[in-house]
Parts: sequence; structure tokens; C-alpha cells
Amino acid sequence: MPDLFSPYTLKGVTLRNRIVMSPMTMYRSRDGLMNDFHVMLLGSRAAGGFGLVFPEQLAITPDGRTSVHCGGIYDDAQIDGLRRVTSIIKDMGAVPAIQLGHTGRKGSEARPWEGGAQIPPDHPDGWQVVGPSAIAYGAKSPFPVHALTREEIKEIHRAYAAAARRAADAGFEWLEMHFAHGYLGASFFSPLANQRTDEYGGSLENRVRFHLEALDVVRAVWPERFPLSMRLGCDDLHEEGVQFEDAMVAIGLMKAHGLDFADLSLGLNTPNLQTRPFNEPAFMVERAARVRREIGLPVGVSWNLGVPAAADRMIREEQIDLVLLGRPALSNPHWPVWAARELGVPDPFALVPEDWGWWLRNFRGHDESIGWPAPAIGGE
Repeated sequence: MPDLFSPYTLKGVTLRNRIVMSPMTMYRSRDGLMNDFHVMLLGSRAAGGFGLVFPEQLAITPDGRTSVHCGGIYDDAQIDGLRRVTSIIKDMGAVPAIQLGHTGRKGSEARPWEGGAQIPPDHPDGWQVVGPSAIAYGAKSPFPVHALTREEIKEIHRAYAAAARRAADAGFEWLEMHFAHGYLGASFFSPLANQRTDEYGGSLENRVRFHLEALDVVRAVWPERFPLSMRLGCDDLHEEGVQFEDAMVAIGLMKAHGLDFADLSLGLNTPNLQTRPFNEPAFMVERAARVRREIGLPVGVSWNLGVPAAADRMIREEQIDLVLLGRPALSNPHWPVWAARELGVPDPFALVPEDWGWWLRNFRGHDESIGWPAPAIGGE
């Protein structure tokens, strides 16, 4: 029976455990470049015991960023900074992963702590946002959307392929495509955002065509020994949007196009959600378990899995294969070590670099003064 600290192998990649640092936009880039901040952030989480470590979503084009402060992989000049990131992650014992994306009609935004409102396209820090149809997202993103032409869709697919080549060159060993959270892939999938009448709109099969073509061009250039995954908005939480049954069909089609792993999340294609499960523990797990069971793909989810006993139980029950942590990874760089202590794992300090582990195992003093409270074994 696997548990949270069991190794996990997919294709030619083995993770030392089932704990993933999920992609999180940090708004610390300039010209899409990774810098010292990203090396610090990602290297410390790898040193803290995470098995798979993602930077933030990296945009495949400049207008695919959330803001001018966000990371990208649309220029060869960005590769050196990304190599620094992958190098420190590997040196600290984790596997470096990358999430490729395009924010579509939710781009051109101010930073959240500055209000997060969409910036007009004529502003120096703004641009014309794009989507499958000329439908504004609404709320804080009110500006007109340019409906992509067929040729512009092909250009975006070519950008995906070019980004995947750069990702391999930079040393990443796991590639995820972001098709959730109201971004471009999510909007093509959702009837709330996609009202096209050509081959990219209408039927479910047409609405997932964008994703399948993107997978095809990436699969053609991404090394076969490395996993290819996607984060799919599998539910819009709105009766007129994506329903989970739609996602089941779409994931089956993606599997046939070379998808190795499904990361399940929400569509978030409208600010007018009809249900809001965000305070419910592990609320995505049931959906993911069904994908694992009925489609036969390994799965991972995030959303409220930061309690070690709960995360471990989902792995032991074989409902999911990986646990993705966002805010818990920000709040505690050593979340895996803390979780191992909480769960009574022998030698939790084996998760940190060898020199750190030696000093921590040979600690002279009372347990509480090491920097963690005494483990609450069995507690949730």
C-alpha cells in the first residue's frame, strides 16, 4: 500500500515522495525572467523535502502572462534563469516540473495586493486580451476580448511547442499544461466563454480540439521519457458551464493523445459561481478518484490537502497518486518534514540535504527547541 512518503515513478521519472509544490504566481519577474527570488523559493522547497517542485505557470507568449510581473518561457533569453531553477531543485533532491500556460481573457492584470483589476489595453502595463469568443470575463476583468482566428490559434500551438523545447533545454523533467482557472485552455472548453461556430466551438468534441492539438504539438517535441500532464478545469460550478461528465469525456480523449497524468482543478470561467466549495477539505479528491478508476490515468489534486493525516489517507486509499500543495508550501518550506514527524515516519530528516540531516539528527537539547512542536501523532 502506498503512502504519502512512498516513491512514485511515472515514465522515466521517480519522485522521492508523493508531495508536490503546486504552481503559484508570485509576481516577481521582469521580462518573464526567473531571478534570485525564484532560486531561493524553489530551492528551499526542494531542500524542505518536496518530491516535485513547480515554479509558477510560465507563459508561452508575452500576452499569456497574468501581469507584466509574471514569468515566461517565450524567449530563449529566459532559458538561463530557468536552468538556475532546475539546477537548484535537482541539487536539493527534487524533480523540477514546469507548467505552460496562457491566461487568455484573464490576463493584463494588476497584482492582487494592488487590487487585481484588469489593466486597459492602452496602458503601458496592459495589452489586448484574447479568448475563443469576444466575451469579457466580467467583474474585475471587464475589457473587450479579441476572438482568436484559426491562424492565431495555430500560432498559439506553435508557441506551446517552442516553449516545450525550451523547457527540455532548461532541464525540466515533468511538463504540465494549464487548462484551468479561466485561462485560455479553460475558456475554450467552457460554453460560458466559447460560443464559436467553427470547429473549435459548439460540441464538446469541438471545444476540446484546442487542447488536443496543443497536446499533440507538445508531445511531438517533449521527450517521451518525461511525463506530460495537464491541469484541467473539470467543473465550472455553474449549470451553463463545464460539468464533470464533460471533463470525463475530455480526459479520455486527452489520454488517447499522449496524456500521462491528470491534475484536476476547477474551470472558474465566470465570477458568478453557483456553488463555492472552497472551505471544504479535499473537495476535489472524489472527482479525481473517479478519473483514476474509470479512465485509468494517474491523478493529483490540490485544494485543502494541507493536513498531513488527510493527505496521507488519500494516498493510502489510492484515491489519488500525488498531493499538490500551494499555500501550505508557502507557509512552511519544510512541510514534508513536518508531515513526516506528524505521521511518525522513521527518520524524517532524511528528507533534507545530508549535511542538514546530520545536524538535526544529532540535536542536543529538548525536542521543542529544535523549531517544531512535538509531533501530534494520529492527530488531524
